[in-house]
Parts: sequence; structure tokens; C-alpha cells
Amino acid sequence: MKNDINLWSSAEHALGYLKRADSIPHRTEGEAELLTLLPDPLYRVLDLGTGDGRLLQLVKLARPGAESVAMDFSPAMLAKVRERFADDPTVTVIPHDLDQPLPELGSFDAVVSSFAIHHVSDPRKLDLYREVYSYLRPGGVFCNLEHVSSPSEMLHREFLAILGVSPQDDDPSNKLLDLETQLKWLEELGFQHVDCFWKWRELALIVGRKP
Repeated sequence: MKNDINLWSSAEHALGYLKRADSIPHRTEGEAELLTLLPDPLYRVLDLGTGDGRLLQLVKLARPGAESVAMDFSPAMLAKVRERFADDPTVTVIPHDLDQPLPELGSFDAVVSSFAIHHVSDPRKLDLYREVYSYLRPGGVFCNLEHVSSPSEMLHREFLAILGVSPQDDDPSNKLLDLETQLKWLEELGFQHVDCFWKWRELALIVGRKP
């Protein structure tokens, strides 16, 4: 049955995630690897599903001069990211649901995302990757720190157990897809040097560069 559930417009769901976010095992390892892949210099970056702006803040620390666009649709998350960057005129916050085609925003040296794209359907994931490709300048990089599916139900349950989540409390908003399919998609769309640069169980850093 098709999964159309997305709870992220709920403040309770969004704020509950933020309470747990810092305790996600090995998350900082994936974030650190992502930062090593950013272009230097980095003039303009788009963060898809920015949440409270955690990843974008790390990007800004690594590349302080970058003009940044932060995109999310959760009212609770938008309030948090606006608060985080209230004194930074180089950050533009745009409300947008990733289920819908991206608006016209110009071109970017990098498009990043952290644990957001797995909330859209698989066909929309593919369309979104296509839109990202069109947004990137030649030589630009797409870095997607993503939640992917496990090869088996047993491994998925082990992953949940490590997080302290029971199977019945698994987030129904998740629409997980295997890593291999997503890497293949990026290659088919024209991305080069496509690879998984870091992985721990269901957490993976998917990267591709525009020629």
C-alpha cells in the first residue's frame, strides 16, 4: 500500500525529533565527511529539508562566506532555523514542501541535505535528484546525508533497537530506499564520481558531482 504519511508538519513530531537528533549514533562522522567534500571556494549553497539548520550551520563554519538558502516546510523547523540565523544576512529561509517541484532559485556550487529526502516517495526522490542536477553549476557537488533502507528486516530491526525505537514506533513518514538504487539514479542523471563516502547501518552519505 502506498505510504502518503508525512508527520513533519506537526510541531510535536518535529520538536520530538530535535530532542533526539544529537544522540543519533555516528551522525557527526557523516557530517564531518560531508564537510570535506564541499567546494572551496563555496559561493552559494542550498540545504534541502534544513530542519533547525544544524547541517547548514556546520557548512557555514567550514565556508563562512557562502550565500545560503535553507528550505523546509515544517513550521516548527522554520521557526528554529530562522532563530538560528536571525543575525546572518547571508542565509535566506524559504518555506517549501519537497513533495512539490523546487522553485526557481538560480544556481549553486553545492546542494546538501541531511535526513530529509527519505520522507518523499521514491518517484519524487528521482525527480528531486533531477532538479538538484539542474540547479548545480558545472563542478558543483550534491551531498545527501541520508537514511536508507537495510537489506533485510532483521537488520532494520537491529538499527531501530540501537536507536531505542520499537518497531511499532517506527516513523511512518519514512519512505526508505536502498543505497544502490540511489547511486545508480545519480549516475543515470549525469552525475560523475558518484559514491557512498560514509555509511553506518541505515545512515549513508550519497555524493555526486556535476561535470
